[in-house]
Amino acid sequence: MARILVTGSNRGIGAALLRAAKSAGHEPIGTTRDGRDQTIALILDDPDTIAAQLSEIGPLGMLVNNAGVITPQRQLPLYMDFAGFAHSLAVNSIAPLAVAQAVLPRLREGAAPRILTISSQMALMGYRKADRIAYRASKAAVSKVMQGLATALEPEGIPVALVDPGWVRTDMGGAEAEEDPGAVAKGILAIAERLTIQDTGRFFRFTGKERAF
Repeated sequence: MARILVTGSNRGIGAALLRAAKSAGHEPIGTTRDGRDQTIALILDDPDTIAAQLSEIGPLGMLVNNAGVITPQRQLPLYMDFAGFAHSLAVNSIAPLAVAQAVLPRLREGAAPRILTISSQMALMGYRKADRIAYRASKAAVSKVMQGLATALEPEGIPVALVDPGWVRTDMGGAEAEEDPGAVAKGILAIAERLTIQDTGRFFRFTGKERAF
């Protein structure tokens, strides 16, 4: 069983991941902005502060970068809130790498460390849309960032992979979404549990099926 850090665990997929990991016998640790419900307080807006915020994390076996934002409200190619776009990139694209760098020394202490990051089907280059461009671009960016991290960590045998959770019934996804967060969380956990170096740099749907970037 592993000690698992799940960022953004106050609701949605993150909260479901904590429940699924605990039910499976793991030791999950969640993060929230204010440290509520015995979680670690972690603010992702300024990536330069993340290492200090996680300095007391302790040994880890897995990292699941789940936290993210779908802001700003105005994010069309012809009508963009650029400050909001920059914030989305900081939280969704840059912070996951900063979190990984911060906890990497503790992951290296474990027997089979691994890193998973939640991306999105909205990031796919073949999915041509003009809405929510800041979110789409930030998820496309984190996919590339994690692909690079996978390449850098491959010589150490630490796998890094990405997961598409689908359209999930959460506050972010809405009530009409197709996927149940509990089922998605169990699928993500199953991928994390069986992840090996042969899977590094790959992109999976939560069902375990590999998909194109």
